[in-house]
Order: sequence, then structure tokens, then C-alpha cells
Amino acid sequence: MDLEKFREFCLSLPGTSESMPFGPQALVFKVGSKMFALADLEQFASISLKCEPEKAIDLRARFSEVRPGYHMNKRHWNTIDISHRIGDQQYLEWTRESYDLVVEKMSRKEKEGLGFTG
Repeated sequence: MDLEKFREFCLSLPGTSESMPFGPQALVFKVGSKMFALADLEQFASISLKCEPEKAIDLRARFSEVRPGYHMNKRHWNTIDISHRIGDQQYLEWTRESYDLVVEKMSRKEKEGLGFTG
């Protein structure tokens, strides 16, 4: 996984924006006003993603690259080291799951404001 591929994927998701509110070393992706991904820009060594608490525990047990979210709510966030042992598709799947969790928790008004229907 490289930064440009990760960035392009995140920005392809509806309603996504990017910013650097934590300084020049952390790229944040939000859907609406809610963060769903954070990337370490220093060496693109890790990403932080939102996760269902039970799944977060399972992933941490199965992958040495997955640990509780660094400077995040450790119950709901994982920080995942970029590793050749984990395929790009898996990183993108976890990123989409993070995005979907955030969208799922939005109010109907916020979803409508972003163009989501249904």
C-alpha cells in the first residue's frame, strides 16, 4: 500500500474531504464532519481506522500489525502498520468499513446534506 493509492481510495468515497488539523505529519479523512481515517505522512508507516469494538479486538489478536488506536479511543480505533504481509485490498476493505461505520452513525439530516438517500 502506498500513500497515493490510499489517498485516492479515501477521496473516492462520497462526501469525503481531507485536511491536516493535527499538523503536517497526519492526513485526516472525514465524511461530512466526522473522521474515518488518519494517515501517518512522515513515512506512511501506519493508518488509523474506526472499527467495531469486537472486530477491533479480533483483528489485534490475528495481526501483529494491528494495535489499539494511537492517541485515539482505543475501543473504537485501530492503528495499523503498513506491511507487505497485509495486501492492499485488505487495507482498503478496512478503510471502507471505517467509512461505513461513520456514515451509519450520522443523522438523516447530515446524510441528506451529503447527498445520501434512503
